[in-house]
Amino acid sequence: MTLSDTQSEPDDRQIAIDRVGVKALRYPIQIRDKHRSVQSTIATAQLTVDLPHHHKGTHMSRFVEVLNSHGPVLHVDNLRDILEQLTERLDSQCAHVDFEFPFFLQKKAPVTGAVGLIDYTARFSATLADGVLDFVLIVIVPVTTLCPCSKAISAHGAHNQRGQVTLAVRFGQPIWIEDLIRLVEDSASSELYSLLKRPDEKAVTERAYENPVFVEDLVRNIAQRCEDDANIRWYRVEAENFESIHNHNAYALIEKPPQGPA
Repeated sequence: MTLSDTQSEPDDRQIAIDRVGVKALRYPIQIRDKHRSVQSTIATAQLTVDLPHHHKGTHMSRFVEVLNSHGPVLHVDNLRDILEQLTERLDSQCAHVDFEFPFFLQKKAPVTGAVGLIDYTARFSATLADGVLDFVLIVIVPVTTLCPCSKAISAHGAHNQRGQVTLAVRFGQPIWIEDLIRLVEDSASSELYSLLKRPDEKAVTERAYENPVFVEDLVRNIAQRCEDDANIRWYRVEAENFESIHNHNAYALIEKPPQGPA
């Protein structure tokens, strides 16, 4: 019995597709951990390729076949292999993969030293176009910010809120996820913890009060630290403060213009 291969039929609309593939595919991966050598986690994956205008469709099963060919646990070192296989199996010039996953750090409370795990979100975004690999590392980091204006005008206290920073970087030498998280946390009024006793809560509250930052200050602080790191060649930093006394959020973004060929 011969089955029809509809995807391989020609298309006469003369419209190419930039990206087509699969997303929301969960897959186990292993990530290098600065302190524990390796961390196992579950990624949500997106795999896509370009589709020429004369092809009606792509072969969705081949994306999963390529991913599964790397075994039950994926390593970041395999990203280029995956991209090369996608371009070959799907007859494409360009392939993209995104792996977003929770990344856990063990943190000690600032006074009592109580230990708790806190989770962050990280993402590997890689593109292979005409044999050239572009890799972007992204971290999403929750922080505390305290309003400088509120502190300046209030007789008692100042309003603060949780913020979320999304930092994307391109780099020369490999960079630790933990180091990017630390860069972001050092730029805020205070970092967050999963476990705080009363002495710790007092310390965190007072630290934030002594270090007020607008959302503008937050992105500028991070941008300055990225500029000071010669290994970071490009960055985009976004910050969103989930305001505690407004019915809206505060937002800011800085992106370093991409550099030309070295």
